[in-house]
Amino acid sequence: MITRLDTVKAYFRRVDADDPSVTALFTEDVSFYFPKFGPASGKEALIEFGRRIRREVPELVHDIDEFHYIVDDNHVVVEGTESGRLWDGTAWPDGEISQGRFCSVFAFEGDLIRRMHVYVDPDFGNADQARLDGLRA
Repeated sequence: MITRLDTVKAYFRRVDADDPSVTALFTEDVSFYFPKFGPASGKEALIEFGRRIRREVPELVHDIDEFHYIVDDNHVVVEGTESGRLWDGTAWPDGEISQGRFCSVFAFEGDLIRRMHVYVDPDFGNADQARLDGLRA
């Protein structure tokens, strides 16, 4: 029997492989959120988000074996790290400012993901210098 935790792990493996079958893990009316993209719903919006993020981050790897999970009846919460390479070749995280840390919250309807909210700083390459200067002063 495939568990919800298995589904979440499959999600991250498919994202890392840029596997279009990732959408099979979601309900048709999936609700999701990603910073700077905002809230959206439906598989078509999820596909569009994937296109946009891959333009910025063509290489992405999640450290799945090191994730921390919280699982209840309908939710899986994942805290973990990720790394990659930006479109201009910049590798991240840098280990100083960017740490590659994220948290994702998944809610389920049956065996499918019906809601996914991702909490991450999408400034992977530390381009937001003004905010960095203000917060680290």
